[in-house]
Amino acid sequence: MKKSLRKVVVSFVTALTLGSAVSPLMASAQDEIVGDLVPEYKATYLGDPTSLDYTFSMRDSNTSHTVNFIDGLYENDQFGNYIPSVAESHEVSEDGLVYTYKIRPGIMWYDNNGNEVAETTAHDFVTGLKHAVDVQSEMLPIVQSSIKGLNDYVNGKITDFEEVGVKAIDDYTLEYTLEEPEPYFNSKTTYGILYPINQEFLDSVGDDFGSLTPDSILYNGAFLLSNLTAKSEIEYTKNENYWDADNVFLDTVQYTYNDGSDPEVFYRLYKDGAVSYFLVNPTLPIYDDVKEEFDGYITQQQRTGSAFLLQFNLNRLKHEATGKTTDKQHEDTHQAVLNKAFRQAIMFAFDKHTYMTQKFGEEFADTDIRNLLVAPEFVMLDDESFGEAVARHLEEMNPELYEGINLEDGQDAFFNPEKAQKLLEQAKSELEGVDYPIQLDIPVLETVPQAVNTAKSLKASLEDVLGSENVVVNPVLLNQDTYLNATFNATVAAEVDYDFTNESGWIPDYLDPSTFLDIYLPTNGTFLVPIGFDPILKEGQEDPYAEAREASGLYEYAELVNAADAINDDLNARYDAYAKAQAWLTDAAIAIPFNTLGSNLRVTNVVPFSGPYSFAGTGQRRFKFVKVQSEPVSFEQWQAAYDNWSANKLDGSSISSEISGSDTDESASEEEMMEESAEETEEESADETQEDSAEETEEAAE
Repeated sequence: MKKSLRKVVVSFVTALTLGSAVSPLMASAQDEIVGDLVPEYKATYLGDPTSLDYTFSMRDSNTSHTVNFIDGLYENDQFGNYIPSVAESHEVSEDGLVYTYKIRPGIMWYDNNGNEVAETTAHDFVTGLKHAVDVQSEMLPIVQSSIKGLNDYVNGKITDFEEVGVKAIDDYTLEYTLEEPEPYFNSKTTYGILYPINQEFLDSVGDDFGSLTPDSILYNGAFLLSNLTAKSEIEYTKNENYWDADNVFLDTVQYTYNDGSDPEVFYRLYKDGAVSYFLVNPTLPIYDDVKEEFDGYITQQQRTGSAFLLQFNLNRLKHEATGKTTDKQHEDTHQAVLNKAFRQAIMFAFDKHTYMTQKFGEEFADTDIRNLLVAPEFVMLDDESFGEAVARHLEEMNPELYEGINLEDGQDAFFNPEKAQKLLEQAKSELEGVDYPIQLDIPVLETVPQAVNTAKSLKASLEDVLGSENVVVNPVLLNQDTYLNATFNATVAAEVDYDFTNESGWIPDYLDPSTFLDIYLPTNGTFLVPIGFDPILKEGQEDPYAEAREASGLYEYAELVNAADAINDDLNARYDAYAKAQAWLTDAAIAIPFNTLGSNLRVTNVVPFSGPYSFAGTGQRRFKFVKVQSEPVSFEQWQAAYDNWSANKLDGSSISSEISGSDTDESASEEEMMEESAEETEEESADETQEDSAEETEEAAE
């Protein structure tokens, strides 16, 4: 089985094209390898949405739905190209600072019943960004320092939004002015923070905009939300009047709630026609039977750009989900978690291979292991990968710990009991007045057996290496509502209730290392709340957590990230500076990456490579372009689809040559209008990773 599922590494070109649709040759070739199509996609889900405000929420449980209801300026096709959507085209000024988009006439807003309301215009994009600022969007860091004047507006240095660098020149001309050239800016336009909102509708609904009812938003996208019933069903229906309806092949998308308590139920649901795919779990008793029944129809997902992390709460304020019994234990744990040597001891004591066997079994355990927040092949520095550059900086920082380290995916770079024990002794010498064992609370969703088993594996790994007389891991079993409130749904630091968690994840937003590394900036990083700090959005804002924030060392980290961000004339130097920042973050062990999404075995009816692809951002969550067939995809069909995709994918010049900006022309050839990221990945286009299935307890924030 392992041999038959092995895939070649795809050197995927994420081209930022200005061109329009896929060529007719590609379309016809794809059709030849597609079975009989059905008009519905069916799946399960685990977590209810918490908001439909697509300009506010960064959470995958929300955005995985809303991206199907709203079209932005650009979108991704099946090959990762950025193709026109609401924008017909765009031009970039010679200095790379001004992006001018021509809005496609006739794209209409509809209510949830499909009734036409108004036309989507350039003014709606201005309204959308202003609304995002007004509600202090979780996604503000994506553009706050990018768009001219926006940071000053957020901080109150300017009070007139018309001074911010977003202008509706007329109904069909939109202009963004940037602080610095960003050749990857188009990849940001696929994100909700830059989506449009109709001002008249916003005024009519007020604070109810984006609340959990289908009528709280307008729709200009491929689907309408027809049903949203908590812990029951989420359903989309095709927007029959959608401007590009010919590229929407599904009439309905239906999610049915499942709490994940029975991991074998997904096989039965698939057999009953209730879901369009199921994951094949090598750890389940039915695995051998499934292999036999679906011989020749089991394929494998590929690794993505996402990273999942063992993440510490450096400033825990809430202590309800706990195995501790005294305030002294809470304080001792707080002091230990703030100690770098203690966190490093955890990093070197974490046996990722054994941990991943709980999900993939022994045979596939290493496939998804990731060692860095930034994917090691995300960008290249000439002939050196980003991961190799990080390894070089780590060796310079601490040869004793990191000499010869290999940070590639698919193997554990850090597990070393001897180093872990030595680091623990160092931590104990630095921690005064602390009683042992240090007790670490980890929240666990009690209804999902895999979540329980992975927590037990983590406990065994850390206690075996470090000694249970020194460290005890307390898996705290929680029902779904309590678990989500303590983790993913916590919006302020005071609600976060754990010492560390193994289910925090990040999906890159755009095609630059900053999309990963900015999330831990000490005042406005997107992942501040999960590590115990509220963002400081305005300069001079009082910080009740100043002491712990300073002790975290993240201000030193911010200096490295900001230094990298300031380099705009030499891409190798920029990436090397970001590699140095990643090395600092790795050494600090505040967040310990352990895996990426993908590599699951599955049986699927989703036509391979039919849906949109994006290594960064939310494009891959869309159901536009996606096709579903009546029969499962065979391995031969998958291979033929892959060969077809690989042979027809577009190539272009490296994005590195465009770092200082470019002047694009609508009449330029397709090759001239493409930019390539240096990413090498094994990614397949939109498939089962589009949803928060109960089979996947790991949920990614965006």
